[in-house]
Amino acid sequence: MELIDLFSMREAFNRQSVILCFNGPISRSLIEEIGNALRNYLEADNTHPSAAMDVFSVYIEMTQNIRHYALHKGWAEPDSSATVVVANDGEGQYLVSAGNLVEQEDGEVLMLKIAELGTQDKTQLKALYKEQLRKPRDAGVSSGAGLGLIDIARKARHPMQATLKKLDDGRAFVSLSVAI
Repeated sequence: MELIDLFSMREAFNRQSVILCFNGPISRSLIEEIGNALRNYLEADNTHPSAAMDVFSVYIEMTQNIRHYALHKGWAEPDSSATVVVANDGEGQYLVSAGNLVEQEDGEVLMLKIAELGTQDKTQLKALYKEQLRKPRDAGVSSGAGLGLIDIARKARHPMQATLKKLDDGRAFVSLSVAI
């Protein structure tokens, strides 16, 4: 196994103002534990309560979506892994980023939804959220990138940023970043 250069990682994290980073298989209990650590950090950093709640809820939504997707696909480790990073620019803005493997066509659909949401203003996003909330949901059917993604877009200071890196096996790695 290759020796990990922790000092270089630390320097990169400091340069990019990373306050939390996780990479690996993600379970419900791990989401909760990391969420508690994030909440404690935000509290200790005297983050405004509404901003702290937005950062926390975006983290939860992103990680739960990753977990649900991997479970739905029946993927085992390491395919069900997530990469999650939260950074703070020191001026009250947080960047919540998460990435995971997806089927390429699922990733392409997600990218289209993110792009579409990026064209909406706050009023339009609120109306879209209410419309989605009223839609009937079929039990056991995954809506995929619906209400939760709209809610993330509503909390974002700027349009969400996303990338899709295509892999050779028909899958891709999707990354989503949200400024709060």
